[in-house]
Amino acid sequence: MPKLSPWWSPERHADRRPFLVGRGRIKAAIRTWFLSQGFTEVEPGLLQISPGNETHLHAFRTERIGTDLCRHELYLHTSPELAMKKILAAGETKIFAFSPAFRNREHGALHSPEFTMLEWYRANEPYEALWDDCAAILKIACETSGRAEWSLRGKTCDPLAPPQTLTLENAFTNLANMPLRDRGTRKILDHAGLASEAKAAGINIAADDTWSDIFSRVLVEKIDDALGSPSPTILYEYPVAEAALARPVPNNPDVAERFELFACGVELANGFGELTDAAEQRRRFETSMAEKERIYGERYPIDEDFLSALSHMPPASGCALGFDRLVMLATGAERIDQVLWTPFPERSE
Repeated sequence: MPKLSPWWSPERHADRRPFLVGRGRIKAAIRTWFLSQGFTEVEPGLLQISPGNETHLHAFRTERIGTDLCRHELYLHTSPELAMKKILAAGETKIFAFSPAFRNREHGALHSPEFTMLEWYRANEPYEALWDDCAAILKIACETSGRAEWSLRGKTCDPLAPPQTLTLENAFTNLANMPLRDRGTRKILDHAGLASEAKAAGINIAADDTWSDIFSRVLVEKIDDALGSPSPTILYEYPVAEAALARPVPNNPDVAERFELFACGVELANGFGELTDAAEQRRRFETSMAEKERIYGERYPIDEDFLSALSHMPPASGCALGFDRLVMLATGAERIDQVLWTPFPERSE
C-alpha cells in the first residue's frame, strides 16, 4: 500500500476540504437547533479525576503539578458525561456540548483517539424524548449536506425516514436467531445459557469469555451490521449489565433505559434514562473496575464528587452522539480522518 502524504499536504487537504466545510455547516445548524429548543451550550472540562469507569474504555493519563510541586494524576475524559451531570445537579435543565473526547486503544476507519462528542441532557423528561432529538439531528445533517441518501460499506440509509425501533430481545430473536431470555423463566439468560445459545447460532465462544464478552460478540457478529438500513434504527432496552449509567425500566428491572442509534450499520449515538441512585452507581463502578483490573491489570479512580452530585441530580435523560461519524455519513466520507481538521497520523504516514 503506497504511503499517504501528510494530512497537511495541500493536495490531500484539497481532497478533504469539502468534508471539513460540511462539518462546520452541520455543527452550526445543530447548534442553532439546540438553542432554538431552549438548550444552553456548556463547556465541560477535559481534565478529570476519573475518565469514566467502564470496563473496556481506555483513557489517556496525565499529571498535574501544583505550585507546591505536588503531583496529582489526572485523565483526559472518555466522555463529558460525568462533568455534564454535575452541571445538571447545579440546576441546569437542558444542556448540550460539542466536546472533545479521548479514548486510547482506538484507531481505524470509524475510530480516532481524539474525536468530538455531541452530548445533551433533558431534565425531567423521558428518554424517549431523545429519540425525537436524534431524528431531528439526522434531518438537520441531511438537509445541510444536501445528501438525501447516506451510504457506507455497502449499506444505505434514508436519514429522513422515521427511525424504526427494535428491542434487544427482538433483535436477538429476529437477527441473531437466538433468545436473550430463558424460554421457561423469561429471565435474561445466565452465562451458561447465553454461551449455549450463541454456540448454537454459530458464534465461536472462548473458554474464558464472560457474559458481557458473549453478549458483545452476538451484537458484533449478528446484529449491529444489520441495523440502520434502509432507515435509521433505535435499538433499546439493553440488559442492566450492559447499561452502566442507566436506570432500570419500570416494571421490567432486568433491562435498562438505554438505546443506541444506528445508520448504515454504524452506531451513531448512545442514550440513557440516567441512573441517579448514587449507591447503585458506586456498586456498578466498582464492579466494572474490578473486571478492568482482572482483564487489563489497571483500574481508574471513582470520582467521589460525581457520586455526591448524583444525589442532587434531577431525573434526566441524556445522549452522546459521535459527531464525526454523523459528518462522515452526511458528507459521504469513507473514513473518520477525512472529517477531522487535524487527524491523528496513521502508522503509514
